[in-house]
Amino acid sequence: MKLAFSTNAYLHYSFSEAVRRLANIGYRGVEIMADVPHAWPAYLLPEQKQAIRDALQQHGLAISNVNAFMMHAVNDPRQKYWHPSWIEPDPHYRQIRIDHTKRALTLARELGAACITTEPGGPLEGRTWNECLRLFLDMLQPVVEHAEREGVLLLIEPEPGLLLETVDQYLEFAEKISSPYLGLNFDIGHAFCVGDDPPSAIRRLGSRIRHVHLEDIAATRVHHHLIPGEGAIDFAATLQALQEIGYQGWITIELYTCHENPDAAARLARERILTIAHAHNIPLA
Repeated sequence: MKLAFSTNAYLHYSFSEAVRRLANIGYRGVEIMADVPHAWPAYLLPEQKQAIRDALQQHGLAISNVNAFMMHAVNDPRQKYWHPSWIEPDPHYRQIRIDHTKRALTLARELGAACITTEPGGPLEGRTWNECLRLFLDMLQPVVEHAEREGVLLLIEPEPGLLLETVDQYLEFAEKISSPYLGLNFDIGHAFCVGDDPPSAIRRLGSRIRHVHLEDIAATRVHHHLIPGEGAIDFAATLQALQEIGYQGWITIELYTCHENPDAAARLARERILTIAHAHNIPLA
């Protein structure tokens, strides 16, 4: 398994500067935020895409994932990460999410990234779960087909408060739509927030997991990303479960809550996770 860090903690820095800092800290990979200020796909010029490639090559970092979940650029007053969602009541507004995701898939191909992540359907806003699931599936299908054409994985990330929160809900969703280019981004902290035990969830999901997000969560299970070691998650058991299912991909530490001092958060998180992994003979670098 390989350790990466998400640039969504580096909102006050350019992409090239974030990459330089993360390489100096010792990371092998980086998750690119497909959003302002780093890589909003709708307005990236060819030379800007090349600058991303150049920065990665210069500092020897690989791309773990392209994060197309967040949409700061739209600046929806309700919530700057979730909206527009896949299930907005206004079809024109949800088309913004659809178009953004297609552009992010194309950007991932152009940059050589294997996968992108997206939100799992959005808030229900007074509608039934089954009604929203049907709408989500309808909106997702043409984007899955685009992922197949681009040869890039489209990974759904269950999130507290949105349509797909739990392992059971994700598995029900996965039974209704099938593609080798559709998979799961397993967020360890999100699973803990909604009452799923992360190691047990990992064993149930198995090969559906194609990328992992890692952060700590307080014992209250309130959804607020913490540096590993500052919450209640058992990372040793969680990493062991990933090893048991044969997961060999990227584990991206996601600490967008630490944007005021991202270097300190990235450094401490890496040290703590690697210490745990090495103490339990779990291959992680």
